[in-house]
Amino acid sequence: MVKDPSELSVAKSRRLPVMGDVARLAGVSHMTVSRVLNEPESVRPNTRERVLLAIEQLGYRRNSAARSLVTRRSQTLGVVCFDTTLYGPASMLNGIEHATEDAGYAVSVASLRRPTAEAATQAVQRLVDQSVDGLVLIAPQAAEAMAFVRALPTDVPVVAVENALPNVTSVSVDQVLGARLVTEHLLALGHETVHHVRGPSDWSEANGRVDGWLAALEENGRAVPRELVGDWSAKSGYVAGQKLARDRRATAVFAANDSMALGVLRALHEAGARVPEDVSVVGFDDIPEAAFMTPPLTTVSQPFRDVGRRSIEILLDEIEGGEERGASSVIPPELVIRNSTSSRRT
Repeated sequence: MVKDPSELSVAKSRRLPVMGDVARLAGVSHMTVSRVLNEPESVRPNTRERVLLAIEQLGYRRNSAARSLVTRRSQTLGVVCFDTTLYGPASMLNGIEHATEDAGYAVSVASLRRPTAEAATQAVQRLVDQSVDGLVLIAPQAAEAMAFVRALPTDVPVVAVENALPNVTSVSVDQVLGARLVTEHLLALGHETVHHVRGPSDWSEANGRVDGWLAALEENGRAVPRELVGDWSAKSGYVAGQKLARDRRATAVFAANDSMALGVLRALHEAGARVPEDVSVVGFDDIPEAAFMTPPLTTVSQPFRDVGRRSIEILLDEIEGGEERGASSVIPPELVIRNSTSSRRT
């Protein structure tokens, strides 16, 4: 039920109503208001009617130029990211850009070539100089994340993606859960243990996947093989796969991303090992090519669009609603089972 607009602290003589005011009056989220304005057919009729009634009662208008003059907001969000050549960061950025545009904001992106304090400071300052209303940080590397912390302004709302920063709300995929799903799936197929090709140690996602893999093995009383270290590339997975191909005890392999899993598959094929008859292989990320590998790759799908939407919802709550920083959000991934895994043959 739509609330009484007098309950809101919207004084039209002082400022124009913003999307946050409409959301509170209608009892919905910012994103729901945005969908009513941009994709009305995607919203349930009764919810749409409440939002439209709130818009009418408040006299809300989507006039960015006029609203900027009154509210002193640019209707632009800044995104700082690093290494968008990788599928994970690139997909996170894509999801955030879509959610930002759905919310009626423009996007300004600053991409770092190197994760240094100087580069982070310059990127953040460049966006602040553009008068962005808030910042989203895609900071999966530890060194990069701490560089961001030192560069962040105190008067601009910030949400971090895929890394926990001091005093900053974060949104991330549950990497630990994803790795546990992989490991438990392979153990349930009868494999004695699971070998792991991990990602770089300075990436939070790689460390989370190691933690989930270790926890699942230890809880099931299984031996923990020595992890092999990759750099997210297919080449590093290939090198690890050559080592694993020489170990007859390695009947199940969990690669920390799909590119490294591809390298493992190539190395095993060259060594004459059949997948999945001799060795089961699992990746992580569910890149578009995963379903077309030989064999189709079992992997973990990350909900990048959900991450983007949630990060923007939180940021808009701070910008338009003036709300305190809320609790960080962790979004569960999904195990996608294909033909690269099977029961262990004895």
